[in-house]
Amino acid sequence: MKRSTLLRLLVVLMLCVVPALIAAAQVGAAAPEFTAAASNGKTVRLADYRGKYVVLEWHNNGCPYVGKHYNSGNMQRLQKQWTSKGVVWFTILSSAPGKQGYVSASEENDYLTKKQAAPTAALLDPTGEIGHLYDAKTSPQMVVINPQGVVIYSGAIDDKPTTDLQDVQGATNYVSLALQEAMAGKPVATPATRPYGCSVKYAN
Repeated sequence: MKRSTLLRLLVVLMLCVVPALIAAAQVGAAAPEFTAAASNGKTVRLADYRGKYVVLEWHNNGCPYVGKHYNSGNMQRLQKQWTSKGVVWFTILSSAPGKQGYVSASEENDYLTKKQAAPTAALLDPTGEIGHLYDAKTSPQMVVINPQGVVIYSGAIDDKPTTDLQDVQGATNYVSLALQEAMAGKPVATPATRPYGCSVKYAN
């Protein structure tokens, strides 16, 4: 085999192997650290919120599954309920420029106002860096991090994987359950579920 051919094969092999070596967030493991620009102009560092419960919510305003939870007021209720108890709630926008769900900071701020949403901050992630760190596959997808910085829940928002607003009522909300159990000093009974929704619109 020619040396040049061998070198090309080695490069291809490395490109395939290296991404696999970058571990995404796992339940029971430390939450990957990140720094992000928020739509309100501030810089957010996950490390600054050690000692608090943190919820990550992947968002795409063009996704009907996300629309189900915002048009019904469900996501806003959750945000207000848990932030009032000291939980930090970050809405994360990992859509790439030109893709469904990509918005500028001002557009996101207008959306938050229109929907009366109340996250601690909306984080702009157009490169998909945070999304990949947490292996975010869908919008919505939810992650709960405990005060020790450990992921205690990752997956779907609830057990009704539909776009029907009526299904919000009576659904089992995994995020609320995880927070309630953890705050009561109990193990999280359902620490991981299969997320549902629209695929996160990462850059090609």
